[in-house]
Amino acid sequence: MLPASLKRYAWLSIAAALATILLKGWAWWLTGSVGLLSDALESFVNLAGAMMALAMLSLAAQPADENHAHGHGKAEYFSSAFEGFLILVAAISIGYAAIERLFNPQPLEAVGIGLVVSVVASLINLATGRILLGVGRKYKSITLEADAHHLLTDVWTSVGVIVGVGLVWATGWLWLDPVIALLVAMNIVWTGWRLLQRSAAGLMDVSMPEKELRAIEAILDGYRQQGLEFHALRTRQAGTRAFATVHLLVPGAWTVQHGHDWSERIEADIREAMPHVHITTHLEPKEDPVSLADQELDRRSP
Repeated sequence: MLPASLKRYAWLSIAAALATILLKGWAWWLTGSVGLLSDALESFVNLAGAMMALAMLSLAAQPADENHAHGHGKAEYFSSAFEGFLILVAAISIGYAAIERLFNPQPLEAVGIGLVVSVVASLINLATGRILLGVGRKYKSITLEADAHHLLTDVWTSVGVIVGVGLVWATGWLWLDPVIALLVAMNIVWTGWRLLQRSAAGLMDVSMPEKELRAIEAILDGYRQQGLEFHALRTRQAGTRAFATVHLLVPGAWTVQHGHDWSERIEADIREAMPHVHITTHLEPKEDPVSLADQELDRRSP
């Protein structure tokens, strides 16, 4: 279950989005740059994404109930998918405005002040993005990570826009402004596509990351050296939580209690190494051929 305190970071993202909307909108109003307009439009996506993140973090923080025995962690994937969709919508809007300006170029005004305002907005996004990324990785929150990556991408987008508008100001090449906006649109399409892919993978019960799978295998290898055998290790990621099941093959002469004790030790070791993983073991007698009848469940080589 997600700590309720994570919601305060969604509020931080909302506050940052509101601040950057005002600042970037002001920069666009001062200059008339379609490049800066595209930057401001993306901040509206940030705001919508942050509000969705708050809603989904609130839902994901709810404990398991009768209808959701594994908790509500997958709600986070809806947030990242929604943000990815909004990014694509923003890209279409930016592209439309840029193409229109490409055929009807207009001179820029008050560029110096506008760029300073845009730099301040970018610094706000940079600080907020770094905070969200650190917290998201610490608690394995795809919602906060998605929001952070979007904000940091927005920072690089803003850098490109600021440099481009500065070049327009210095050279007088008005065509450069809408071209920059089109490059911004293509860049955020890539960001949105990656968010949609990651969200789809989570909703499709993607396995745990390779690094964590290797950590589980290392623990099981230690028990293999003590005479135990394993197969059918299966895992899935669900937001901040992960679930793993494995079949434990023990001597058939063991008592249920003795096999259970070993099973508890294995589960405790895995939980100690990875507290976010819910591990379930299934005991089977290794002498019984029926125990190997479910080998089709194996997805990894021992």
